[in-house]
Amino acid sequence: MYLVMAAVFWGGTFVAGRQLAPLLDPYASAFLRFLLASILLLGWLYWRLRRFPRVTARQLLAVGVLGATGVFAYNLLFFAGLQSVEAGRASLIIAANPVLIALASSWLFREHLGSARGAGILLSVVGAMVVIGRGDMLGLLTGGVGAGEWLLLGCVISWVAYTLVGKGVLHGMSPLLAVCYSSVVGTLLLAVVMLWQGGIDAAVLANPEVWLYVGYLAVFGTVLAFVWFYKGVHTLGAARAGQFINIVPVSGVCLGAWLLDEPVTRSLLLGGMLVLLGLWL
Repeated sequence: MYLVMAAVFWGGTFVAGRQLAPLLDPYASAFLRFLLASILLLGWLYWRLRRFPRVTARQLLAVGVLGATGVFAYNLLFFAGLQSVEAGRASLIIAANPVLIALASSWLFREHLGSARGAGILLSVVGAMVVIGRGDMLGLLTGGVGAGEWLLLGCVISWVAYTLVGKGVLHGMSPLLAVCYSSVVGTLLLAVVMLWQGGIDAAVLANPEVWLYVGYLAVFGTVLAFVWFYKGVHTLGAARAGQFINIVPVSGVCLGAWLLDEPVTRSLLLGGMLVLLGLWL
Protein backbone atom coordinates (compact mmCIF):
# COMPACT_ATOMS: atom_id res chain seq x y z
CA MET A 1 0.00 0.00 0.00
CA TYR A 2 2.87 2.37 0.81
CA LEU A 3 4.38 1.83 -2.64
CA VAL A 4 1.06 2.37 -4.41
CA MET A 5 0.50 5.64 -2.55
CA ALA A 6 4.05 6.82 -3.32
CA ALA A 7 3.50 6.15 -7.03
CA VAL A 8 0.14 7.95 -6.99
CA PHE A 9 1.71 10.93 -5.22
CA TRP A 10 4.46 11.07 -7.85
CA GLY A 11 1.82 10.97 -10.57
CA GLY A 12 0.10 13.88 -8.86
CA THR A 13 3.24 16.02 -9.13
CA PHE A 14 2.54 16.42 -12.84
CA VAL A 15 -0.92 17.81 -12.09
CA ALA A 16 0.38 20.12 -9.35
CA GLY A 17 3.25 21.30 -11.56
CA ARG A 18 0.86 21.97 -14.42
CA GLN A 19 -1.43 23.99 -12.14
CA LEU A 20 1.52 25.93 -10.74
CA ALA A 21 2.85 26.82 -14.21
CA PRO A 22 0.67 29.93 -14.83
CA LEU A 23 1.16 31.17 -11.26
CA LEU A 24 4.93 30.93 -10.83
CA ASP A 25 7.96 30.78 -13.11
CA PRO A 26 9.93 27.51 -13.27
CA TYR A 27 12.86 28.88 -11.26
CA ALA A 28 10.73 29.95 -8.32
CA SER A 29 8.57 26.79 -8.48
CA ALA A 30 11.58 24.48 -8.30
CA PHE A 31 13.22 26.54 -5.54
CA LEU A 32 10.16 26.69 -3.28
CA ARG A 33 9.46 22.98 -3.71
CA PHE A 34 12.92 21.93 -2.62
CA LEU A 35 13.39 24.61 0.01
CA LEU A 36 10.40 23.19 1.86
CA ALA A 37 11.35 19.59 1.05
CA SER A 38 14.94 20.10 2.26
CA ILE A 39 13.76 21.52 5.58
CA LEU A 40 11.48 18.52 6.08
CA LEU A 41 14.13 16.01 4.98
CA LEU A 42 16.74 17.52 7.30
CA GLY A 43 14.25 17.30 10.15
CA TRP A 44 13.49 13.67 9.32
CA LEU A 45 17.18 12.79 9.06
CA TYR A 46 17.95 14.36 12.43
CA TRP A 47 14.94 12.66 14.01
CA ARG A 48 16.14 9.28 12.73
CA LEU A 49 19.85 9.64 13.58
CA ARG A 50 19.94 12.44 16.18
CA ARG A 51 22.77 13.99 14.18
CA PHE A 52 23.83 15.07 10.70
CA PRO A 53 26.44 12.50 9.53
CA ARG A 54 29.66 13.72 7.97
CA VAL A 55 30.60 12.65 4.46
CA THR A 56 33.96 12.05 2.78
CA ALA A 57 35.34 14.35 0.10
CA ARG A 58 34.39 11.83 -2.59
CA GLN A 59 30.87 11.49 -1.22
CA LEU A 60 30.56 15.28 -1.04
CA LEU A 61 31.51 15.54 -4.71
CA ALA A 62 28.98 12.83 -5.56
CA VAL A 63 26.27 14.59 -3.54
CA GLY A 64 27.06 17.77 -5.46
CA VAL A 65 26.56 15.95 -8.77
CA LEU A 66 23.33 14.40 -7.50
CA GLY A 67 22.02 17.80 -6.46
CA ALA A 68 23.01 19.35 -9.79
CA THR A 69 21.36 16.62 -11.88
CA GLY A 70 18.45 15.10 -9.96
CA VAL A 71 17.30 18.25 -8.17
CA PHE A 72 18.59 21.35 -9.96
CA ALA A 73 18.51 20.39 -13.66
CA TYR A 74 15.63 17.93 -13.42
CA ASN A 75 13.25 20.30 -11.69
CA LEU A 76 14.05 23.36 -13.78
CA LEU A 77 13.35 21.30 -16.90
CA PHE A 78 10.31 19.67 -15.26
CA PHE A 79 8.55 22.93 -14.43
CA ALA A 80 9.59 24.57 -17.70
CA GLY A 81 8.23 21.63 -19.70
CA LEU A 82 4.92 21.68 -17.85
CA GLN A 83 4.39 25.25 -19.02
CA SER A 84 3.24 23.83 -22.37
CA VAL A 85 2.82 20.04 -22.03
CA GLU A 86 -0.24 18.39 -20.44
CA ALA A 87 0.29 16.52 -17.17
CA GLY A 88 -0.70 13.12 -18.58
CA ARG A 89 1.58 13.35 -21.62
CA ALA A 90 4.43 14.65 -19.47
CA SER A 91 4.14 11.66 -17.10
CA LEU A 92 4.40 9.23 -20.03
CA ILE A 93 7.47 11.02 -21.43
CA ILE A 94 9.14 10.83 -18.01
CA ALA A 95 8.22 7.12 -17.90
CA ALA A 96 11.17 6.53 -20.24
CA ASN A 97 13.48 6.89 -17.21
CA PRO A 98 13.72 3.19 -16.22
CA VAL A 99 14.31 2.17 -19.83
CA LEU A 100 17.21 4.55 -20.37
CA ILE A 101 18.64 3.68 -16.96
CA ALA A 102 18.63 -0.01 -17.91
CA LEU A 103 20.27 0.78 -21.25
CA ALA A 104 22.92 3.02 -19.68
CA SER A 105 23.60 0.48 -16.90
CA SER A 106 24.15 -2.21 -19.51
CA TRP A 107 26.65 0.00 -21.29
CA LEU A 108 28.50 1.41 -18.26
CA PHE A 109 28.27 -1.44 -15.75
CA ARG A 110 28.05 -4.36 -18.20
CA GLU A 111 24.68 -5.44 -16.77
CA HIS A 112 23.11 -8.20 -18.86
CA LEU A 113 19.91 -7.09 -20.58
CA GLY A 114 18.66 -10.27 -22.23
CA SER A 115 16.12 -10.56 -25.03
CA ALA A 116 13.06 -9.74 -22.89
CA ARG A 117 14.56 -6.56 -21.45
CA GLY A 118 15.87 -5.60 -24.88
CA ALA A 119 12.37 -5.97 -26.32
CA GLY A 120 11.01 -3.94 -23.40
CA ILE A 121 13.42 -1.12 -24.14
CA LEU A 122 12.40 -1.08 -27.80
CA LEU A 123 8.67 -1.05 -26.99
CA SER A 124 9.05 1.72 -24.41
CA VAL A 125 11.07 3.88 -26.79
CA VAL A 126 8.48 3.44 -29.54
CA GLY A 127 5.67 4.19 -27.08
CA ALA A 128 7.43 7.35 -25.87
CA MET A 129 7.90 8.46 -29.48
CA VAL A 130 4.17 7.98 -30.14
CA VAL A 131 3.32 10.09 -27.07
CA ILE A 132 5.89 12.81 -27.80
CA GLY A 133 4.92 13.07 -31.47
CA ARG A 134 1.17 12.91 -30.65
CA GLY A 135 0.87 9.97 -33.04
CA ASP A 136 2.78 11.67 -35.84
CA MET A 137 6.04 9.72 -35.98
CA LEU A 138 7.27 11.73 -38.99
CA GLY A 139 6.80 14.90 -36.94
CA LEU A 140 9.71 13.82 -34.77
CA LEU A 141 11.97 14.07 -37.81
CA THR A 142 10.52 17.26 -39.29
CA GLY A 143 10.55 19.53 -36.23
CA GLY A 144 6.97 18.84 -35.16
CA VAL A 145 7.91 18.42 -31.50
CA GLY A 146 7.54 21.44 -29.24
CA ALA A 147 10.04 22.92 -26.80
CA GLY A 148 8.11 21.51 -23.84
CA GLU A 149 8.63 17.94 -25.01
CA TRP A 150 12.36 18.52 -25.47
CA LEU A 151 12.59 20.03 -21.98
CA LEU A 152 10.92 16.94 -20.51
CA LEU A 153 13.34 14.71 -22.42
CA GLY A 154 16.05 16.74 -20.71
CA CYS A 155 14.42 15.73 -17.42
CA VAL A 156 14.87 12.10 -18.38
CA ILE A 157 18.56 12.58 -19.15
CA SER A 158 19.06 14.44 -15.85
CA TRP A 159 17.42 11.64 -13.88
CA VAL A 160 19.42 8.94 -15.64
CA ALA A 161 22.62 10.78 -14.68
CA TYR A 162 21.34 11.16 -11.09
CA THR A 163 20.61 7.44 -10.84
CA LEU A 164 23.89 6.26 -12.36
CA VAL A 165 25.98 8.56 -10.15
CA GLY A 166 24.13 7.27 -7.11
CA LYS A 167 24.74 3.68 -8.18
CA GLY A 168 28.39 4.04 -9.10
CA VAL A 169 29.79 6.50 -6.57
CA LEU A 170 27.79 6.71 -3.36
CA HIS A 171 29.20 3.91 -1.24
CA GLY A 172 28.51 3.86 2.49
CA MET A 173 25.62 6.36 2.35
CA SER A 174 22.01 5.50 3.06
CA PRO A 175 19.37 6.53 0.49
CA LEU A 176 17.89 8.96 3.05
CA LEU A 177 21.24 10.66 3.65
CA ALA A 178 22.02 10.91 -0.08
CA VAL A 179 18.59 12.30 -0.97
CA CYS A 180 18.62 14.75 1.95
CA TYR A 181 22.06 16.20 1.26
CA SER A 182 21.58 16.27 -2.53
CA SER A 183 18.28 18.07 -1.98
CA VAL A 184 20.06 20.75 0.04
CA VAL A 185 22.75 21.17 -2.65
CA GLY A 186 20.11 21.38 -5.37
CA THR A 187 18.14 23.94 -3.37
CA LEU A 188 21.20 26.18 -3.04
CA LEU A 189 21.80 25.99 -6.80
CA LEU A 190 18.15 26.75 -7.49
CA ALA A 191 18.34 29.74 -5.11
CA VAL A 192 21.21 31.24 -7.14
CA VAL A 193 19.29 30.94 -10.42
CA MET A 194 16.06 32.15 -8.85
CA LEU A 195 17.75 35.28 -7.44
CA TRP A 196 19.57 35.86 -10.72
CA GLN A 197 16.20 35.82 -12.47
CA GLY A 198 14.89 38.54 -10.17
CA GLY A 199 13.63 36.64 -7.14
CA ILE A 200 9.99 36.01 -6.27
CA ASP A 201 7.30 38.69 -6.23
CA ALA A 202 5.84 39.17 -2.74
CA ALA A 203 2.34 39.23 -4.22
CA VAL A 204 2.89 35.73 -5.62
CA LEU A 205 3.97 34.44 -2.22
CA ALA A 206 0.77 35.86 -0.73
CA ASN A 207 -1.33 33.69 -3.05
CA PRO A 208 -2.59 30.66 -1.05
CA GLU A 209 -3.07 28.69 -4.28
CA VAL A 210 0.69 28.82 -4.89
CA TRP A 211 1.41 27.32 -1.48
CA LEU A 212 -1.25 24.66 -1.99
CA TYR A 213 0.58 23.29 -5.03
CA VAL A 214 4.09 23.89 -3.65
CA GLY A 215 3.04 22.18 -0.43
CA TYR A 216 1.78 19.16 -2.32
CA LEU A 217 4.97 18.94 -4.39
CA ALA A 218 7.21 19.21 -1.33
CA VAL A 219 5.28 17.20 1.28
CA PHE A 220 3.49 14.55 -0.77
CA GLY A 221 5.49 14.48 -4.01
CA THR A 222 8.93 14.62 -2.40
CA VAL A 223 9.12 13.75 1.30
CA LEU A 224 6.22 11.35 1.88
CA ALA A 225 6.63 9.62 -1.49
CA PHE A 226 10.30 9.03 -0.73
CA VAL A 227 9.61 7.86 2.86
CA TRP A 228 7.00 5.37 1.69
CA PHE A 229 9.03 4.17 -1.28
CA TYR A 230 12.02 3.67 1.03
CA LYS A 231 9.78 1.68 3.41
CA GLY A 232 8.70 -0.48 0.47
CA VAL A 233 12.31 -1.07 -0.57
CA HIS A 234 13.11 -2.13 3.00
CA THR A 235 10.17 -4.56 3.06
CA LEU A 236 10.16 -6.01 -0.48
CA GLY A 237 13.64 -5.23 -1.81
CA ALA A 238 14.68 -2.72 -4.45
CA ALA A 239 13.81 -4.85 -7.50
CA ARG A 240 10.21 -5.62 -6.49
CA ALA A 241 9.62 -2.13 -5.09
CA GLY A 242 10.90 -0.57 -8.31
CA GLN A 243 8.09 -2.23 -10.28
CA PHE A 244 5.58 0.03 -8.54
CA ILE A 245 7.11 3.08 -10.27
CA ASN A 246 5.24 1.87 -13.37
CA ILE A 247 2.08 3.14 -11.66
CA VAL A 248 3.36 6.73 -11.93
CA PRO A 249 2.48 7.37 -15.61
CA VAL A 250 -0.88 5.62 -15.15
CA SER A 251 -1.78 7.85 -12.21
CA GLY A 252 -0.44 10.90 -14.06
CA VAL A 253 -2.71 10.29 -17.05
CA CYS A 254 -5.74 9.43 -14.89
CA LEU A 255 -5.30 12.43 -12.57
CA GLY A 256 -4.71 14.75 -15.52
CA ALA A 257 -7.94 13.58 -17.16
CA TRP A 258 -9.91 13.72 -13.91
CA LEU A 259 -8.67 16.96 -12.34
CA LEU A 260 -7.61 18.98 -15.40
CA ASP A 261 -10.03 17.60 -18.02
CA GLU A 262 -7.08 16.71 -20.26
CA PRO A 263 -8.12 14.70 -23.34
CA VAL A 264 -7.12 11.04 -23.44
CA THR A 265 -6.29 10.73 -27.15
CA ARG A 266 -5.64 7.60 -29.19
CA SER A 267 -1.94 8.39 -29.43
CA LEU A 268 -1.77 8.83 -25.65
CA LEU A 269 -3.49 5.48 -25.04
CA LEU A 270 -1.45 3.61 -27.65
CA GLY A 271 1.86 5.14 -26.58
CA GLY A 272 1.04 4.62 -22.91
CA MET A 273 0.22 0.95 -23.47
CA LEU A 274 3.51 0.41 -25.30
CA VAL A 275 5.49 2.24 -22.59
CA LEU A 276 3.89 0.21 -19.79
CA LEU A 277 4.29 -3.09 -21.64
CA GLY A 278 7.94 -2.23 -22.25
CA LEU A 279 8.47 -1.34 -18.59
CA TRP A 280 6.86 -4.62 -17.54
CA LEU A 281 9.24 -6.56 -19.78
